[in-house]
Amino acid sequence: MPPSYASRPEKHHVDAFVSQLESDIDTNYFDDPIPGRRNFQRLNRFEYSRSITELLGLEVDVAALLPPDTISNSFDNISDVQGMSPTLMDSYIRAAEYVSGLAIGDRTADPNETTYKVPRTGSQWKHVEGAPLGTRGGVSVIHNFAADGEYVFKIQLHGSPDGWLFGRDAAHGYEIDGDEASENLEISLDGVRVALIEIDPFISETEPNGLNLQTKPIDVKAGPHRVSASFLVTTEAPLPDLLTPINHTLSDGYVGTEYGITTVPHLRDLVVSGPYNVTGISETPARRKIFTCRPTTADEEALCADAIVKELARRAYRRVPSELELEGLFSFYKVGREGGDFESGIGMALQAILTSPSFIFRLETIPVEAEEQNRYRITDVDLASRLSFFLWAGPPDDELMSLAVDGKLSEPGELKRQAKRMMADPRAEAIASRFGSQWLRLQDLHKLHPDAISYPMYDSTLADAMQRETELFFENLLREDRSVLELLTADYTFVNERLAKHYDIPNVTGADFRRVTLQGINENRRGLFGQGSILALTSIANRTSPVQRGKWVMEVLLGSPPPPPPPNVPELEETKAATAERRLSIRERMQEHRDNPACNSCHILIDPIGLALENFDVTGAWRIKDDGVAIDASGELYDGTTLDGPLGLSSAMLNYSVPFLRTFTQSLMTYALGRRVEHFDMPTIRQIVDQAGQNENRLSGFILGVVDSFPFQMAASEPFNTIQ
Repeated sequence: MPPSYASRPEKHHVDAFVSQLESDIDTNYFDDPIPGRRNFQRLNRFEYSRSITELLGLEVDVAALLPPDTISNSFDNISDVQGMSPTLMDSYIRAAEYVSGLAIGDRTADPNETTYKVPRTGSQWKHVEGAPLGTRGGVSVIHNFAADGEYVFKIQLHGSPDGWLFGRDAAHGYEIDGDEASENLEISLDGVRVALIEIDPFISETEPNGLNLQTKPIDVKAGPHRVSASFLVTTEAPLPDLLTPINHTLSDGYVGTEYGITTVPHLRDLVVSGPYNVTGISETPARRKIFTCRPTTADEEALCADAIVKELARRAYRRVPSELELEGLFSFYKVGREGGDFESGIGMALQAILTSPSFIFRLETIPVEAEEQNRYRITDVDLASRLSFFLWAGPPDDELMSLAVDGKLSEPGELKRQAKRMMADPRAEAIASRFGSQWLRLQDLHKLHPDAISYPMYDSTLADAMQRETELFFENLLREDRSVLELLTADYTFVNERLAKHYDIPNVTGADFRRVTLQGINENRRGLFGQGSILALTSIANRTSPVQRGKWVMEVLLGSPPPPPPPNVPELEETKAATAERRLSIRERMQEHRDNPACNSCHILIDPIGLALENFDVTGAWRIKDDGVAIDASGELYDGTTLDGPLGLSSAMLNYSVPFLRTFTQSLMTYALGRRVEHFDMPTIRQIVDQAGQNENRLSGFILGVVDSFPFQMAASEPFNTIQ
């Protein structure tokens, strides 16, 4: 309102009215601020994993232990959707048992199997990070071995639909320089070869288990070791290892029916099986973290156990445990000690710690003096956890915890000093890999499976590179403290060889990512609008989607999601795709939707944004035609601003820098607080944006603004919706 054809006030009058209204609201808020209230917060998968790593020095596959987290407002740490159920509690109990046994070690461990999968669309020609030099493809992982003993490594290769090994020619052999050849797959531990498996071209006929192979038992010490299963490099010549859907060249008429015909074999699974014939438990990083003392006599056991349990509980609970809590934990130690030895007792106490609500939940103390519906400043200990989970997605370190326990974190300037120290720490990459990734919805990237015939060069290796580009791009904003507006305009990005080729960026070789300047090379790649991750996650399998791209910009960047489409509107696939003379472009097919008055009000906002990015195909590759039809990426926003391709869209977005920065800050505040931003938080949002603007909109200004804000440092004893 009013309709577009009606007269409207002059823009400067509207701006003045809005500014005055916001000023009045903000003044009223800061006279009596509302901090808001959240439910208890539970450790999500990532926070659980990082907490275990900080506590015990273990990296565990949490996806195999805990169910997926619920996503709300783009984030997986929103407290009011983190429900608790008997099934979930059982998962935490089983996870605690598994982690405790892995950390302490188990001389009576039964053999089990852990499987590491390689996607069918993963490249098998490039060197995999972590694998020994001179190898290609396969997989390289850190595996935690429970005890000293024998382990068997099993491999399975991707097979074709008829059971043959991929890479076979018409004569059922590899064709490399015209000759049939076998391949060798190396199993290595910490970079040292422990087995070499020959993969014969006729393996499907000669091996009773088909494409399943395994090593002889191999002696391995307990603890974390890097396990790699990779093919030996036999030639530096390029091979077409990317998976293609159909091979029409075979003389015997063999045609693949799945995505996966290739000239080189592809590893499917690496399975680590064991331990067998356990001989003991070697010293491991986890055991060194746990056993800070060693009793030499029976009389020393209780004192040593008390010290170990107290330190583990302090670090796990992110505070000093009470005497009552320690008594309860020590009773678990006694139960474990009675049924075994000293280490069994510590293991049982560790299980109790990891299943305690004080570890699983981020509980905050409500002061006794806090009256009903009263606002109060959270304790320094709780503030330390809020800060560390915001910046590191994990628990506080010793320096932060010591300050909190001593009550010094709330001293003038100390909280900001700690925040700056923590932003400089490598663990702050969580701002990019957690906040940045979820805000931009990068988790949707791997939901895209482009049509194999139309986009045969797209594979999971490329998707991984796209996601890593965006994460490194965001992390660079933090490390160099650059303006948040560079998300729209940056003339640089981060690519490796695989992604550089996709972008037609020259002179980039190798798997390592490096910063490249786009100026004079590929200007259309500036900012987020030129990054493959964003362009791919807003596409569908067989075509681009200007509607999804426009909707993503409005929702994620501008905070103005369009309403859902009205019922009975046909999908774009149902519209006419061609005339008698030629095929219709996406733009022309979308016109039918805009002709519907019920749709036009939304499409007039969405379509120009999405069509400005139409030169990028489903996989983010640049193109000038779509199915033979020349692409027209011009358009006009609802306010009359003209667009011409991605650079025009970036320039137009700068005219909306205020809503963009406010939307960014709302998302940052949501992630930091673990609750959705409400209407009463908007004065704080506006204040943070204004203050950051005085510092050239640098990312640190927004982060420190959130940390210094009233909602971040305060809480309410009653639900915020009852506060008047």
